[in-house]
Amino acid sequence: MTMTAIDETVPNARQARNRKMIQIWLYAVLILCLAIVIVGGATRLTGSGLSITEWKPVHGVIPPIGEAEWQDEFEKYQQIAQYKVVNQGMTLSQFKGIFWWEWAHRLLARLVGVIALFGLIWFWATKRIEKTFLPQLIAVPVIIAIQGAIGWWMVASGLGASDLTSVSQYRLAIHLVTACIVVIFVTYVSRGLADYSDKPANRSIQKFAGWLVVMVLVQIYLGALVAGLHAGKVYNTWPLMDGQLVPEGLLADQPTWRNFFENRLTVQFVHRCFAYLLLLAALVHALKVEKLASGTTHARRAMLLLLAIVVQAIFGIITLLLEAPISWGLIHQGVALLVLVFAVAHWRATKGAYPVEKPSKKLSDEN
Repeated sequence: MTMTAIDETVPNARQARNRKMIQIWLYAVLILCLAIVIVGGATRLTGSGLSITEWKPVHGVIPPIGEAEWQDEFEKYQQIAQYKVVNQGMTLSQFKGIFWWEWAHRLLARLVGVIALFGLIWFWATKRIEKTFLPQLIAVPVIIAIQGAIGWWMVASGLGASDLTSVSQYRLAIHLVTACIVVIFVTYVSRGLADYSDKPANRSIQKFAGWLVVMVLVQIYLGALVAGLHAGKVYNTWPLMDGQLVPEGLLADQPTWRNFFENRLTVQFVHRCFAYLLLLAALVHALKVEKLASGTTHARRAMLLLLAIVVQAIFGIITLLLEAPISWGLIHQGVALLVLVFAVAHWRATKGAYPVEKPSKKLSDEN
C-alpha cells in the first residue's frame, strides 16, 4: 500500500480552521485599534482630551446621568488650566460636546481590551492555539493594557497643578507611537496566520521591508510632534517653507536639541524632509523587489506600498496648504495608519507564515 507524504509545512484542516478563527479575532482587535487612534486624533483636534479629569477604568464606562452628575463633571473640568486659559466661560452644553469625544475614545479602549483578553482566554481554553505563536497572542492584551496606562499618563500631563493647556507634546508623541506599535504587532501576528501563495522573499528584501516599517513609524512620530505643537497651522506653503527651501531659524532655540521637539519651524521641516526620505526609500525598495522577485506578490505589494506613500504625501501637502482643518487632519492621520498596516503586511508576507506545529498522533487521527 502506497503512503502519501504529508507536507509538514502546511497546516492540516483543523489547524487551518483554528488559524482562520484566530486571524478574524485579531482583525477585529486591529480594526478597533485603528478606530481608537482615529477617534483619539479627533479628540486631540477638538481639544477634548482633558475633558474627563479622572481615570476610572470600570466605573468610567457609565457617562454622567442627570443634570447634577453633568454639573459635577463640569466643575472638575473647570479646575484645570485648559478651562481657565482657553475655555473660560464655556457652557455646560459646550462641555458636553468635548466630553463625548474623550468618553468615546476611552470606551473603545476598554472594548478592545475586553475583546483581546477574553478572545485569548477562549482560544487558549479550547486548545486552538499552536505553541509556535502562543507567546505572541498572550502579548496582545498585555501591550494593549500598557498602552491604556500610557494614555492616562499622557492625559495627566495636562491636569492638576500643571500650567499646560493641553497634554505634553512629548507624551502625546509617545502615546501615538505606542498605539502604532500595538497596530504593528497585531497586524504582524495576524498576517503570520495567512496562507501565502509565494514562498518567502530573500533576506535582503525582508530586511528592507522591515526598515520601511520603522521609517513609517518614525514619520508618524514626527507627525505627532507637529500635531502636538499645532505646527501644521504655520508655514502653510509648499515646496518652499517660509519662502525658502531651507528656512532660517531652524536651530534658533537653546539648547539646540530643543528645536527638534519644541521649535515649530524645525519640527515641521524635519517632518517634511523625512517624508521625502521615506518616499525615496519606498521607490528604491519597489525597484529592488521588482528586480529580484519580478512577477511575485512581493513585487506587487512593494509597488502598492510605494503608491500608498505617494498618496499619503499628497494628502499631507493638501492638509498643510489648507492650514490643517480637522477633516483633513483626520484623513491624513487615517491614511498614515493604513500605510503603516500595509507596510507591516508586506513585511510579514516577505517572511511567510508561522511554522506549523506538528500535531499529536491523536489529532492526526481525528483529521
